[in-house]
Amino acid sequence: MKRVVSLFAAAALAASLLAGCGQTGESDWEYVKDKGTLKIGITLFEPMNYYDPENPDKLIGFDTELAEAVCEKLGVTPEFVEIDWDQKVFELQSKNIDCIWNGMTIKDDLKENMDFSVPYSGNMQVCVINSANADVYTDLASMANAKIVVEAGSAGQSSVEAEDALKDAQVTTLQAQRDTLLELKSGTADVAVIDAVMAYASVGEGTDYADLMVVEGIELSKEEYGIGLRKGSDMTEKINAALQELADDGTVAALAEKYPSVLVTLEPAA
Repeated sequence: MKRVVSLFAAAALAASLLAGCGQTGESDWEYVKDKGTLKIGITLFEPMNYYDPENPDKLIGFDTELAEAVCEKLGVTPEFVEIDWDQKVFELQSKNIDCIWNGMTIKDDLKENMDFSVPYSGNMQVCVINSANADVYTDLASMANAKIVVEAGSAGQSSVEAEDALKDAQVTTLQAQRDTLLELKSGTADVAVIDAVMAYASVGEGTDYADLMVVEGIELSKEEYGIGLRKGSDMTEKINAALQELADDGTVAALAEKYPSVLVTLEPAA
């Protein structure tokens, strides 16, 4: 009896995870439209999603403001939900959120569990160090035995694991990219491998991390950003159409000018 009950529970869970996907016939767009909100999974990641230093209760950033513009086009209210990045697939499939919109790299392994919007930005992984170590860490070979910090489940972690030159490095995973900079600043880590868009917006003169720097000449895993949606979701087509409208009317270009460290790839239609 316990075996039968457990199988039934597993089947029910699988059915719930597929809800909203094309595989059940239910429209994800109708689900979002009926509740009137689009729940957007994020982490705090400058310049994509972060709190305004002058208004700590206000969320700003390239992705935040682009998502707000898309939601206005769709006639729904954006609801931003901070998630554990390592649990993003579960959060999406269980309907705790409706999409992942946080400078997420389009990767083949993620495509097995979600659909992606059209790419809207480019990126790569870079190495951040303390400026005092500028002569110590100049290339990957010099980081062979370094203490490296990365965000768990991130493109940074994947790029470090793929580098033969770093196979003997001491790699520690943390919950968020911003945590890697804190570890680096405190001196408990030697190198942080993070997204270039965050690195160039967050470190150097005029920032809270003026004593940190990007090691020039190291470009790991060049990539594209996309919005993650449930597998088979008809929301993908809706969001793609809204993104193109915002590119055509100049909204995307204006955001690119406001957040210059973001490499925007979404262009107006010819």
